[in-house]
Amino acid sequence: MSYITLDKNNFYHNLDIITKQIKTKDKIALVLKDNAYGHGVLEMANMAREYGITRAIVQDSVEALKIEGLFEYILVLADIPKKSSVKIRYTINDIKSIDKFPKDTLVELKVDTGMHRNGINPSELKEAMFRIKEHGLILEAVFTHHRSADELSSEWFWQNDIFKKVKEDSIKLAKELGFRDLRFHSANSASLFRFNNFNEDMARVGIVAYGCMDMPQAFKLGDFRPVLSLWAKKISSRELKKGQRVGYGGTYEAQSDCIVSNYDIGYGDGFLRNCSHIYITPDSKKIVGRVSMDNSSFLADRDEILIFNDARVVSKFAGTIAYEVLTSLKSDIQRRVI
Repeated sequence: MSYITLDKNNFYHNLDIITKQIKTKDKIALVLKDNAYGHGVLEMANMAREYGITRAIVQDSVEALKIEGLFEYILVLADIPKKSSVKIRYTINDIKSIDKFPKDTLVELKVDTGMHRNGINPSELKEAMFRIKEHGLILEAVFTHHRSADELSSEWFWQNDIFKKVKEDSIKLAKELGFRDLRFHSANSASLFRFNNFNEDMARVGIVAYGCMDMPQAFKLGDFRPVLSLWAKKISSRELKKGQRVGYGGTYEAQSDCIVSNYDIGYGDGFLRNCSHIYITPDSKKIVGRVSMDNSSFLADRDEILIFNDARVVSKFAGTIAYEVLTSLKSDIQRRVI
């Protein structure tokens, strides 16, 4: 069966760079949503814990419960719990949702500073904090999300200016309402490396920890290394004669006599169909014909081949982004830590 390897040394190398940027590993919150960006949530969570990471971020309660025993702090981005927890925090994304949270739920208030997706409007801050108090919720933090931190534009700066005002107003309201001291965070992977002197309470690192972040060269990122490699095993081989065709629709025609092997990876496993006809592996093995549901054919004869070891590279063949390449990988593919 096809399988995935996870390079522990590369992961820790990336975390070392992140720690240097933040100046402490205590402020790292590893984003583990969507099966840890396709890497495997338990595999990455256990490695992160071994490194000394104590904070994690997930999408929903199901993901949170999988890793509850591994971290001191877990933030859920988009779910409402049935009961409160002493360890799991939940995001308030809309002012109308506040009365749906159980009493004593630990919550973090998301503020929309320009992405216009989730979060309350800054003008709703006072009302939101009053309603949080009224419904007996425990407000711990206020945060936002950058929409263009990985692009050369002014947007990162004006979002920071808006969030600076939100922080000032939040601190005043927290004192007025008797909330504990609040935490503030805005830095995702790209934003973190825009700071010359990081001074927030936490950084939400996802794609950069997995070594697959793309940013303009002007930002001068460190030497991040991809963690995940995808391998496939041979099902069969055959010798094609010149002019014979391969796969559905016969879209590849052999230009000369050659050996073609079929491997156990396809779009049903998450190897994107857009790679048909054009993809070349890191070892220069060319794909031939269409990617099928469970099979792909290559000009190769090895018992197993490396499909990719850098999602950024394969994403360019597929006309997409590394995030999609990684999160498309099915959770039942075996993952091995090396």
